[in-house]
Amino acid sequence: MHPLQGIRVIEFCEVAAGPFCGMLLADMGAEIIKVERAQGDAMRSWPPISAGYSENFASLNRGKKSVVLDLKSEEGVAAAHDLIMSADAVIENFRPGVMDRKGLGYDAMSQIKPELIYCSISAFGQSGPRSREGGFDLTMQAMAGVMSVTGEPGGAPVKCGVPLCDFVSGLYGAFGVVSAFRTASETGKGAHLDVAMLGATLAIGALQTSEYFGTGQDPRKLGSAHPRNAPYQAFRAADGYFGMAAGNNKLWASVCGVVDREDLVAEDRFSNPTQRAANQTELLELLETVFVTKPVQHWLDAFAAAGVPSSPINTYSQALGDPQVAHMGYVQDLALPNGAQTKTFGSPILFDGAPNPIGSAPPVLGANTDEVLRALREEKTVRAPA
Repeated sequence: MHPLQGIRVIEFCEVAAGPFCGMLLADMGAEIIKVERAQGDAMRSWPPISAGYSENFASLNRGKKSVVLDLKSEEGVAAAHDLIMSADAVIENFRPGVMDRKGLGYDAMSQIKPELIYCSISAFGQSGPRSREGGFDLTMQAMAGVMSVTGEPGGAPVKCGVPLCDFVSGLYGAFGVVSAFRTASETGKGAHLDVAMLGATLAIGALQTSEYFGTGQDPRKLGSAHPRNAPYQAFRAADGYFGMAAGNNKLWASVCGVVDREDLVAEDRFSNPTQRAANQTELLELLETVFVTKPVQHWLDAFAAAGVPSSPINTYSQALGDPQVAHMGYVQDLALPNGAQTKTFGSPILFDGAPNPIGSAPPVLGANTDEVLRALREEKTVRAPA
């Protein structure tokens, strides 16, 4: 049995952050009813398209039902109201105030259903001087400081290749929802969860914000290097690059043994992580002079034998093809609604050593509209006084 089985969540979300939040809850067994406009979630049109169905959309919307409602019409709003009243939780990622103007915001809904958990994901939060502004992952990486520490020193601003602002906001949203379930079940009182992409992104920058608070200086971009530890970065070998992290003095001594430079252990400038970080430009030159003499695999094998963490710089195909990924059962088969067969990366959480199976395929737009609305009408009839 999945831990959230029996929980119903209504999702009013598009693109990434909100749908990812909903999918995390679906993976844990919650019933997710995704409310879409007639044109559907914008991500339905994102390539790659397999036989007319977006694989990007599928990667964030498995295990959900799709209901099409026109929230600009009285009938659509009334149906959305009934859906919310039937649910344990709501996730929405409209700009602040949109749901309130439709009479579907937390204040109105919690007056009728005080135990409701209502999660609002937005760029800057539900209140404050920037609350009415929109945002996308790129602008939030820029706003939250991520781009100031990403890329090579002196280089142009670079965003993280993975849209981390979107996905970490979805993670915080899902964490908040399941945490609020505990209080709601014990007290009968729900909560309005305000998840701002700005706040979520700053929160995972704990090492960078603490560096600023502790020194008064802004963290700097260092490429793949680390501000407080070395050697801890990507290194060039004869036929490419590899990553290696010697995070303490014992590992540093092992590195010196691998490159046959035990003399470096005794040098003051490399005597501890702080000193090595302060002198890492020189350290990089010393080590790469040796590394470029042999191929990547040689160094990976040598560091593995010495117990020093190292890794190839994988492409996604190489990462997904790693035997550890296969062992953990992360990649699962997925049948798209159009019959096309593909694969997807499932939940990375194993329960009692077993991978979490995918519940159902992502939905066709509006596939569950009649079924869900019919069930709602029947529920209202049953609840109506005689």
